[in-house]
Amino acid sequence: MGAHSRTAAVPVTRPSRPGPAGRDRYFDTLRALALIRVVTYHTFGWAWCGLVFPSMGVMFALAGTLMAKSLQRPAPKVLRSRLRRLLPPFWFWGFFVVLAMLVHGWMPGRQIVYWVVPLGDPPGDAWGEQAWEILWYLRTYLWFVLLSPLLLRVFRLAPVPVLLLSLAPVLVLAFVWSGPDGRLGSALWDLSTYLFCWLLGFAHRDGVLRRAGPVPVAVLSLAALGYGAWYAFGHQAEFGTYDLDENPLAQAFWSAGFVTPLMWAKARFRIDLAGLTRFRRLDRAVTVFNARAVTVYLWHEIALVLAVPLIDRLWDVPAFETYLPLDSQWFLFGVGWVLIAFFVLACGWVEDVAARAKPTLLPGGRAARMGG
Repeated sequence: MGAHSRTAAVPVTRPSRPGPAGRDRYFDTLRALALIRVVTYHTFGWAWCGLVFPSMGVMFALAGTLMAKSLQRPAPKVLRSRLRRLLPPFWFWGFFVVLAMLVHGWMPGRQIVYWVVPLGDPPGDAWGEQAWEILWYLRTYLWFVLLSPLLLRVFRLAPVPVLLLSLAPVLVLAFVWSGPDGRLGSALWDLSTYLFCWLLGFAHRDGVLRRAGPVPVAVLSLAALGYGAWYAFGHQAEFGTYDLDENPLAQAFWSAGFVTPLMWAKARFRIDLAGLTRFRRLDRAVTVFNARAVTVYLWHEIALVLAVPLIDRLWDVPAFETYLPLDSQWFLFGVGWVLIAFFVLACGWVEDVAARAKPTLLPGGRAARMGG
């Protein structure tokens, strides 16, 4: 387009290079930070990571606003599209995980059906637990997607009351009824923990946050943060830590208080971080994280698991043993990211196929930047 529209008589100022069509760099950056935080937490296990950046709350809020946008189309079509984008990468990853567990002696039962559609936690053995334990997020996301047509209808009946009352289920589970055992109970807890964040995405999309004043947003956010922090630190003896991942009630309120200002600021000030495109490598990294979000999330634990025996082999090389910090968690972190990059290159194309797009080795190349 640009080269053909220029004439000698009418000078044209070249605009800054746009990001991928239809993408919001503010949301893309938050999603990239959330994924980095997830990998960091699973490497170092720092309990304070969730307080600094509650990545799951952020990711559910972003997914909620995108779901509300998508539901401008017929709901069955949207649900099919979401399932098509999610399940093939999950099946591809699950094939290798299930095969590895079978080789190591795992005997599956009827619950193996959850490896086809993860409406419940897929079964597995202790050997592969570090790989499959992260699937609670995909299961919760899938349920939110399936429930979204109903949730959006209820939300639009009374947006502010419904949003505020969305924290009630986790309070009920914490203080009144702890829910059923097994898969159903786990699903109810996770849905209740992140329901507010998902509906906050609806509130952003429908303009509810844009109309909210700064004072009530600040007061309610600080109240939620305060209660979440108090409950996390005040119940360390019960949970053994102040880690939000071990304390659903604290997670729900801290995430609500943290994510609300992020979404409100986006809506109120229309932050788009378009200037990020001036930093080519950083912009490309954000593009890759977003185009390969499912790949990074699914494969990062396997990358960290494989990094350990790989580093063990490096101890056999005297020069590496002398000059490399092989016993450092930071070195593990670095090797983990190298392996994550490998999985992005080797397996990320499945996300393109699932999206019915042309498979690419690494997203965000010249053709993508030019809108090709």
